[in-house]
Amino acid sequence: MRDNSGNILLALLTGAAIGAGIGILYAPDTGENTRRKIKDKALETKHDLTDRLAHAKEELTKTAKEKKDDFDRKLDETISHLSYKADDIIETLERKLEELRKKNAQLQK
Repeated sequence: MRDNSGNILLALLTGAAIGAGIGILYAPDTGENTRRKIKDKALETKHDLTDRLAHAKEELTKTAKEKKDDFDRKLDETISHLSYKADDIIETLERKLEELRKKNAQLQK
């Protein structure tokens, strides 16, 4: 569930449950049947919400795993790239050091 679709869905389900409850309370039926209908509707809503929450959890877990894998991949690429850069810097410093040694040797003659 991305963006506000989860909130909208929850609001719609809550509104539907409240509307069904009010409809049952005002329907001409015995108290026992009305209580049974309310209980059945509440259980149905509970199961529906449980299923939707489980689905949302699965989606969130999946998204988090994808983001973690993407982060790990980018981190590995960055480290690899930096490793090459470090090697270039070391080679340049070694060349400069060798040049300085040669100049120092010439100056000492």
